[in-house]
Amino acid sequence: MSTKWLSRVSARPQAVETAALFLLAVLTVPGVVLTRALISEPPALWPGISLALVACTSVRWRDVRPLPVFAVTLLCTMGQGLLGYLLTPLLMGPLLIAQYAVSVRTTRRTTWNCALAGAVGMIGTGLFFSAFHGSLILAVVNPAAWVLLSAAFGSYVRVRREYGAAHAEHAAREREEEARHRVFQERMRIARELHDVVAHHLTLADAQAGTAAHLARTHPEQALDIIGKLPEATAAALRELKATVGLLREDTDTTDLTPAPGLGQLPDLVDACAAGGLEVTIGVDGRPRQLTPVLDLTAYRIIQEALTNVSKHGATRTARVRLSYERLWLTLTVTNDTALDQRSAAARSPGGFGLLSMRERAVSVGGTFHAGPRPQGGFEVACTLPLDGGEDSPDHGPNESPAT
Repeated sequence: MSTKWLSRVSARPQAVETAALFLLAVLTVPGVVLTRALISEPPALWPGISLALVACTSVRWRDVRPLPVFAVTLLCTMGQGLLGYLLTPLLMGPLLIAQYAVSVRTTRRTTWNCALAGAVGMIGTGLFFSAFHGSLILAVVNPAAWVLLSAAFGSYVRVRREYGAAHAEHAAREREEEARHRVFQERMRIARELHDVVAHHLTLADAQAGTAAHLARTHPEQALDIIGKLPEATAAALRELKATVGLLREDTDTTDLTPAPGLGQLPDLVDACAAGGLEVTIGVDGRPRQLTPVLDLTAYRIIQEALTNVSKHGATRTARVRLSYERLWLTLTVTNDTALDQRSAAARSPGGFGLLSMRERAVSVGGTFHAGPRPQGGFEVACTLPLDGGEDSPDHGPNESPAT
């Protein structure tokens, strides 16, 4: 059937129902006449036709009242058997449709109780009132088998519908869980970005302000120079915050977003740390590789957060960063020296959101992360990130440090 005819049928449900009932009556009434013509002693015609029409009419309410409709059609069919009619599939059409409706719209137990009642009724009518006592298959087995077959087919359709509904519900639940998981991951990503940006820049600004206050009386020129660099740190923080928060806007297509930072911005990071009084030394082992944007941002943020922790908790104002490029891995190491009386405190420190953020970033790209005190003293942050086999970077030669 074409789409055009399907749309017409779905737009006129009442007309389709009336046509189906008329077709059922057209098949059932001739079945009464045909069965009467096959019997040597024909039963009364009009009572058989009347029972057939009552059964066909009651089928109209099979969707809203399946059990009463089944009872009416069963009594009408048994009445025809009592009159002496042979119960053929044509004659039993209303009963079979009612049994199918019961199977589709009720429970399994109700379905087979009705089917058993219908089969018993057909067997009793065929054994005691049928004119075909010489053929038990025609008079008994066939009517009961048609009732049970209709019940089985309706049960199969009901199970298929329940399975389809359960599958659709499961798929909808999975889509909802996936959407919730993506929202959670996005929230965690934005939280990590905000934490890294705010913690780093505010820590450097606090260190610069503290250093300026300390040098204000003894070295006022240096204090003024440090204070003059404070707007640069705060402006950088505002730029990164604007870029991160801008992702939450609906009109992100029209938002002017700056490129995500990467290892190419390490010299700027070293300069910012130097302005806050932290001396950073960077060393490179192996040939620098061209990293993917995600891996480049991850490596930069881990180094940035590690240096922020050094600024806040380090006993000395020096830190060492080493990038080791291998064939399949990039190893980042950030170390600093800790005073002897602070080793135990560093060892007992449970680690705040900074260590958690670095660990999540490393794991999210398939890497590993470790942070803890060193045996010879000091604290070390080390992580290993997988490389994707990028081309060698032409910017730096082997063992050449990009910034010191």
